[in-house]
Amino acid sequence: MSRTDDPEPEEEATGTAEIAESNPIQWDEAPNNRKAPDERRTVSHREEKDDAKKIVTGEAKYTADYAREFPDLAEAKVVRSDIAHGVVTDIDTSAAEEMDNVYAVVTPDSPEIPEKPYTSAGQSYPEPSPWDLRVLRRKARFVGDPIAAVVAEDKDTASKAARKLDVTYDEYDAVFDTAEAMEADAPQIHDADDVENIQPGADYERNVEAHMSGEIGDVEAAFAEAEDREDLTVIETEWETPYQSHCVPEPHTTIAHRDEDNRYHLISSTQVPYHTRRQLSHLFDVPIRDIQVSKPRIGAGFGSKQGMIIEPLTMALADTADRPVKVETTRREQFHAIRNRRPARVKLRSVVTDDGDLEALDMEAVTNSGAYGPHGMTVASAVGKKPLPLYTHTPNIRYEMTAVHTNLPIAGAFRGYGAPQGHLAVEGHMDEIARELDLDPIDFRSRNAISEGDLEVASGILKDKEYGRRIRSCGLDECIAEGRAAIGWDDIEQPEADHRHRACGMALTIQGSGVPGDELGAAHIKMNEDGSFILQTGAVDIGPGADTVMAQIAAEVLSVPPEDVLVQPSDTDISPFDYGAYASSTTYITGQAVKKAAEDARGMLFEFASRMLDEPESAFTVDDGSVISEVTGESVSLEEIGYESMYGDEVRAQVMGDASHCTEESPPPFGAQFVDVTVNEETGEFEIHDMVYAVDCGVALNPDLVEGQIEGAMHMSYELATGDGINFDEDGRPETLGFRDYDMPTTADQPPLTSIIVETHEPTGPFGAKSVAEIPVNGVPPALSNAVRRAVGVRIGDMPITPEKIRAALDDD
Repeated sequence: MSRTDDPEPEEEATGTAEIAESNPIQWDEAPNNRKAPDERRTVSHREEKDDAKKIVTGEAKYTADYAREFPDLAEAKVVRSDIAHGVVTDIDTSAAEEMDNVYAVVTPDSPEIPEKPYTSAGQSYPEPSPWDLRVLRRKARFVGDPIAAVVAEDKDTASKAARKLDVTYDEYDAVFDTAEAMEADAPQIHDADDVENIQPGADYERNVEAHMSGEIGDVEAAFAEAEDREDLTVIETEWETPYQSHCVPEPHTTIAHRDEDNRYHLISSTQVPYHTRRQLSHLFDVPIRDIQVSKPRIGAGFGSKQGMIIEPLTMALADTADRPVKVETTRREQFHAIRNRRPARVKLRSVVTDDGDLEALDMEAVTNSGAYGPHGMTVASAVGKKPLPLYTHTPNIRYEMTAVHTNLPIAGAFRGYGAPQGHLAVEGHMDEIARELDLDPIDFRSRNAISEGDLEVASGILKDKEYGRRIRSCGLDECIAEGRAAIGWDDIEQPEADHRHRACGMALTIQGSGVPGDELGAAHIKMNEDGSFILQTGAVDIGPGADTVMAQIAAEVLSVPPEDVLVQPSDTDISPFDYGAYASSTTYITGQAVKKAAEDARGMLFEFASRMLDEPESAFTVDDGSVISEVTGESVSLEEIGYESMYGDEVRAQVMGDASHCTEESPPPFGAQFVDVTVNEETGEFEIHDMVYAVDCGVALNPDLVEGQIEGAMHMSYELATGDGINFDEDGRPETLGFRDYDMPTTADQPPLTSIIVETHEPTGPFGAKSVAEIPVNGVPPALSNAVRRAVGVRIGDMPITPEKIRAALDDD
């Protein structure tokens, strides 16, 4: 597709654009949807997060707090491999079993431990991840692989007993680098015969978990043409990112027990209760109806809890010990035995005209999945298909990805889901183009960037059919303008010292709002006698305030204060179905379900008001806790309707509403990251004066919460850009064992942050909203790298950016 070609609607690529434009149910043009912020009752207002005070005062209950409800609860300790690769030939459990107050010791041979393979990835069925895990493993593939477990009266006893297990291994050679892992003579980590649900392009003899490529236009022809034309320039760059830990405040915790009906009940810190229930059912051959998963308050997830990581073992241990069992990971386990952001190496080359028009982009990414494959194919895919849509006008685009196994810890889902790795490469590359052609980096981007009305096709580059999504809202130009002004891009003053140099760098960012065509949210709302409401959704609030926003949406529709809407926590026995908290989907998907359910309940309010006031339903609106006739001005309060609906003499029916929402749409939010830095060329040390992020997330349903998301994500992005990551010794043993070893910036280390909300209106979102949770995590690494490049002329393309790397690059320059 050329830069100017935009096919007629009947010729558009199949997928999002076609479905959204032909299906009116996707549109949200209700009368109150376009109200100005000051005309809305709760939406767009700075409502306090509903659980904020409980969290800071210690009143909030997390999974571990529920242990006190089980007097006979036992604690479990997982025994993990201390070698990176090998087979467990024997586990002597006798010393542990002889200890007092030890209830059970389990190994891969224990009858309660399932043999079948599964994936821990909390994804829709069938999961786009290989089924390559076992609950306990006979073959260890990284230091930290679970090979046995002990259940005891308390945590200390369980830990002491675990240390008494005598494990014998047949140790194999290990491989820790993705390039070495793909060599012909590298140790083979998985046998294809042991894996089910194998992903596209897998080659387990070469340790390749998945391999895919896709192309728009003819990339090779574009590069061939560049060889013959003087007005075309070819730019090539390479980039690398390390492991990054989620650093969730609350470690993974699960309590499992059998209830009075002999059903399994798991209380767990999970982002995906319904996926977990389904996967446990398949793994243990237990009917779904016999499993309940309850999600209490969660102390952050960031993707680390998008999967069932400790739930299968906890469920098996509860059966073995015949009592409630709690598994709670340690901070050390969180760093090396749970999940992390996967390292990536990215190569990018481009063809660009002297005027600054992109003619071709060729991107290749190799990601390190670690020992197993949850989210491996999908994250590696996202490294390219997330950032490339920024430059969807480019007529020739190719993306090739390879997900590779090594004998390092398992990578998984992480906030941004591959996009941070990809944005570093794409946005760093854009600055290199601008530098080579002597163009302003902002003007160059604006010349080539996506805009409202475009048919974006790059996000579907790996699909086996044509795909396109219409961009119905885009505030990217405004984000650039406001961020540029806030950072002082045009007013930078150089320090007096000749060895200190100051510059600003920037990067554009893009994400999605859910997985297009692969999401479902549902909601149920019911009214009490006093006119208050109880809202049930399957959505999972993992800290950012989703429950508060859901209450605001319902309250806006029903014209009541948000405190009159009580949101219940997700529980698979009680809540409507939901895919869970991931892919920046909650506000956009579940929020729309809540809006529809509230509108359904509002319709019942009008029915009762019609009977009570003897006027047609079409005459009514809601305002300030009452149903009011716009014809006569007569009104009836919601409390009056509540009592009439439940205890009246004529028709009795509880006022309630139900709705589901799924869509082929995934409207992208947009953003612009700016970083202002001074670099000391003598030492390589640098000081960040300000980090500014401007975001278009549609209508900001709660500006306080949006700003909280921006600031938290920028902090995480800054850590990826400057932190030391997770390190290992030559045998694959982790050297980063906790927060003291991990270079996470403290509040004292964090540079100043500035958040800017650029409001647009997304017609397919609830009250015009799009997502915001992930997109700000994409910008700091490329923006800081670009700032350093503009300040002292050297490029740091492998994260983290450190004074030592800057000084070494200056020496080599």
